[in-house]
Amino acid sequence: MNAESQLLERATVLVVDDTPDNLSLMSGLLKDHYKVKVANNGERALRIAKSENPPDLILLDIMMPGMDGYEVCRQLKEDPTTRDIPVIFLTAKAEVEDERKGLELGAVDYLTKPVSPPIVMVRVRNHLALKASADFLRNQNDFLEQEVVKRTREVTAIQDVTILAMASLAETRDSDTGNHIRRTQYYVKALAEHLRGHPRFASILNDNSIKLLFKSAPLHDIGKVGIPDRILLKPGRFTPDEFEIMKSHTTLGRDAIEHAEQQLGMSVEFLSMAKEIAYGHQEKWDGSGYPRGLAGDAIPWSARLMAIADVYDALISRRVYKEGMPHEKAVGIMIEGRGTHFDPDALDAFLALQEQFRSIAATYADSDSDMAHKKAQLDRLTAPSGAG
Repeated sequence: MNAESQLLERATVLVVDDTPDNLSLMSGLLKDHYKVKVANNGERALRIAKSENPPDLILLDIMMPGMDGYEVCRQLKEDPTTRDIPVIFLTAKAEVEDERKGLELGAVDYLTKPVSPPIVMVRVRNHLALKASADFLRNQNDFLEQEVVKRTREVTAIQDVTILAMASLAETRDSDTGNHIRRTQYYVKALAEHLRGHPRFASILNDNSIKLLFKSAPLHDIGKVGIPDRILLKPGRFTPDEFEIMKSHTTLGRDAIEHAEQQLGMSVEFLSMAKEIAYGHQEKWDGSGYPRGLAGDAIPWSARLMAIADVYDALISRRVYKEGMPHEKAVGIMIEGRGTHFDPDALDAFLALQEQFRSIAATYADSDSDMAHKKAQLDRLTAPSGAG
């Protein structure tokens, strides 16, 4: 027995008619082939159709006291839980207009009394077979949609894990950073959400671009992987030559991400934004930043937001060679950079959100054990050669 035959053998047919003789006749005709349920009025028919074990097909009389068959069919087709149950009208109403109305309400067939038993059986079987095929396709589509959602989640998770792994790799080389990645992610997201209604940013900030910004932000310092330890881990001020090498982390970061894109063989939207952030987050609004000395709106918007997040976090964060600056003092320094270091409108957004920034910093604060580990790492990596 094939799958379709098995489905048909298990099918349930609901017969709806107010006349006991008609219910008995149809039950006797169908019972050797299907499970049969009966209802002698429209209200009972709807209760059975909406139960935990609904019928696979309904044979429905039209002329019944109270709720007629037309109304029963209309309610069945309006309800998402019952609209896919095929309805065959089985009625003494034989006018063309009656049949038209029944089919327009969503019935799949229209049979007039007195019925021909062989014709009833063939019509019932055909419509049950069609329903079985439709249910199979619907289940397959639901399965495929679920698989697409599942695979999309997996791809997104792989992307996120890869980004965080790459960013964490950079941070293992920089003893200063701790939870810097997480904090800056939420800082830039807060800025972007605040600015999405601003005239200068409304055309570029939307749900998708903010999502990409949040996903890309952790790669802003990926280029630090390429900076020598003697410079990256130096606790004091850089010499001019050392600073030039340190500045190259922006170009190294962009090139690393670009190389990853080339290996993929295609452009990836969030990696394109990550390149902008890595390459441009040290630019300054007045053109005095690096690596290209861009000014104003020539600096990508994503890099401008990251500049605010990066500088604020550097000011308030503890380092192995300094204590974190109080929030109020950090805000004062940020204000001094409005229109010189920072995009003025973006800095105004920061000022409006400063309590949210403070809350983010507290939520993802570096622990004492983190700092002790960082100090030990710095001591080990900067110890004189041959030290025990």
